Amino acid sequence: MVAALLAELFESHRAHLFSVAYRMTGSVGDAEDAIQESRLRLAGVHQSEIDDLRVWLSGVVGRICLDHLHSAALRRENYVGQWLPEPVVTGVRPGRAPDALDAVARDHGCHMAALVLLDTLTAPQRVAYVLRESLSMSFEEIGAALEISTSAAARCVAHADEVMDGLPAPAPDAEHEAAVRRLLAALATGELRTVVGALHPDAVLIGDANGTTSTAVNIVGGAEQVARFMLALVHRYGIGASDESATRFEFATVNGQLGLVINLDSELFEQDWHPARVVGFTARDGYVWGTYDHANPAKLTGVRP
Repeated sequence: MVAALLAELFESHRAHLFSVAYRMTGSVGDAEDAIQESRLRLAGVHQSEIDDLRVWLSGVVGRICLDHLHSAALRRENYVGQWLPEPVVTGVRPGRAPDALDAVARDHGCHMAALVLLDTLTAPQRVAYVLRESLSMSFEEIGAALEISTSAAARCVAHADEVMDGLPAPAPDAEHEAAVRRLLAALATGELRTVVGALHPDAVLIGDANGTTSTAVNIVGGAEQVARFMLALVHRYGIGASDESATRFEFATVNGQLGLVINLDSELFEQDWHPARVVGFTARDGYVWGTYDHANPAKLTGVRP
């Protein structure tokens, strides 16, 4: 009976834990692994040792995610080009039975721009920031969770706060969608000036393919440079929703806001000329500011058909 009750309580926190773990690691697989490991550890602890299950689980997940982040840093040493967090893709409309992925989609802290900025922090800073921001944990609790001193925990959070304060609030969904659709219409014209006009002057494009297909190896900055790069991809792969000769795309929710799922239905033999990818966007001032081209097949585990 006690085990069944504990399992039920754990499940009530699963969506929250997934959101926390995903923000910490930027990886769907690592987040799921951390949650599963926390459940196993919970089974070996007596309830009398836990004052607040949500806080206890979050601390355990934080320690596990710290290990995952150290492993990810090693994987990056031989990575080709830029490294983006894995996208979380859900339907344009939430499902009838919301799951952990839906919880991520509703969390502004899981939007791609926020995750990219989180990725500039050290592993302890990132985990400490998420624990503080998502649970209002004290510096003492964060220090205990990360096995560092209270003062070190406070320094981690202070630095992370300074970095994350530079992140503007996400655009309202309607404004975001209008900006994305305007950009797609501009790309369909094939005209450079029209595409530039659909982009924020400070637009950036980040591609992640690990050498598997064509995307930007370095970050592309500035509206004209981003427009030229986008048009080059369109020229190479085409663009269209139904034309069999063009890249096939459909709208989806990518980390909480409108994005594109491209050629996810491609057969293996098609991948060279119709590579699968997920594209997320960030809008500012009514224009597309950030474009995140996820073209590494290994990073598309967050896509749920």
